[in-house]
Amino acid sequence: MISLISKIFKYIFLVPGTLIAFLLLIFTLKYITCPVYTFPGGTPFSGSKIYNPYENLDPQSWHKGNFQVQSRAWAGITSGRGNSNEDIYTIYKNLGYDIIATSDYQRINRFKENDPSYVPVYEHGYSIPKTHQVLIGAKEVIWKDYPFFQTIHNKQNILNKLRQTSELTFLAHPRLRNGYLVEDMRLLSHYDGIEVLNNYRTSPVHWDAALSAGNYVTILSNDDAHDITNPNEIGHHCTLLNTADLTGESIKKALGDGNSIGVKIWRPIGETMEEKIERTKILPTLLSASVVNDTFLLQTDSLIRQVRFIGQNSDTLKISGTGYSAFYKIEKNDPYIRAEIEFTNRITFYLNPVCRYNGIAPSKMAAPQIDLYRTWLLRIIGFATLLFIVINWIYIRKKRKKQQMA
Repeated sequence: MISLISKIFKYIFLVPGTLIAFLLLIFTLKYITCPVYTFPGGTPFSGSKIYNPYENLDPQSWHKGNFQVQSRAWAGITSGRGNSNEDIYTIYKNLGYDIIATSDYQRINRFKENDPSYVPVYEHGYSIPKTHQVLIGAKEVIWKDYPFFQTIHNKQNILNKLRQTSELTFLAHPRLRNGYLVEDMRLLSHYDGIEVLNNYRTSPVHWDAALSAGNYVTILSNDDAHDITNPNEIGHHCTLLNTADLTGESIKKALGDGNSIGVKIWRPIGETMEEKIERTKILPTLLSASVVNDTFLLQTDSLIRQVRFIGQNSDTLKISGTGYSAFYKIEKNDPYIRAEIEFTNRITFYLNPVCRYNGIAPSKMAAPQIDLYRTWLLRIIGFATLLFIVINWIYIRKKRKKQQMA
């Protein structure tokens, strides 16, 4: 009887141990087989013309959107387990949002997929350092990831895979657990924007690093709420899109072109849901953002406390005082200028940059090339090390069995 119980316990511990060993082997193989890239890096924006994403702005066509909130998925294992699709939609509608996209982890949420404004979205990634991405216009879910740590080569490899199945890729909350380093932003390519504003972290320095390298990537601003019943988690961020209609295609185009604004909405702690709805019902309006004779001119319908004009390497080039307008004279050595408009009601607009370009399209980071020599060197060393470990493991097990039998 004791022998039987001993065998049962042996198998109870053997099965999970074997499963863990198998998973570790699979993930190790992923790291070993990842390509090694040569990153050309970028150069600051240049050209005789100024790209302005707000050139055709219509002040009557601003729409409030959120592209990061989790619902109950995967039997409640992931965050957002208390949020139903119906409740998410109702609460955000009450808060005045026109575009409500649910970004479940590793799952495209199909709620209201027959609505003209529906956009398929999901949050990719299950790595410990939270190196995640928000996929907009997703056609399928990519399961490949590097869960324990991520080198810049791992990150680039994932971005290369994601762009094949989604129309827009945004780096999610880069500063959270240093999922993306500021240095990464000066090298990575094949993504469209950065979630600069998020309840958990704000990442303007990461954004400026990418822009300073001549990579025109646009802003995304989301609540990323995990508990929609908590007033402190919702209605704190939004992305304003300037588009004549609310079809999925128009929404994606506005995000990609930069005809959008990241918004941080001040939140007093302890505010009730009813108070929040009333306070945030009407946001300030950007009436125009024009470039006239190399002068970047902003006009709003609400009183401004100050405007910060940010340029190359996150330098604050000018702080404008109170009023309903502000301007900055773009110098010849300014590759790009972006504006942060802080209103007297403590709401802040983060505008996409105007930048120098050749008249066709703003520059993007050049794609890195696979370094075949270093890639195969890594694979040979990796497989040799793995084989050495397996052979020694087998040898030690056999040696122990002989000792037990002796």
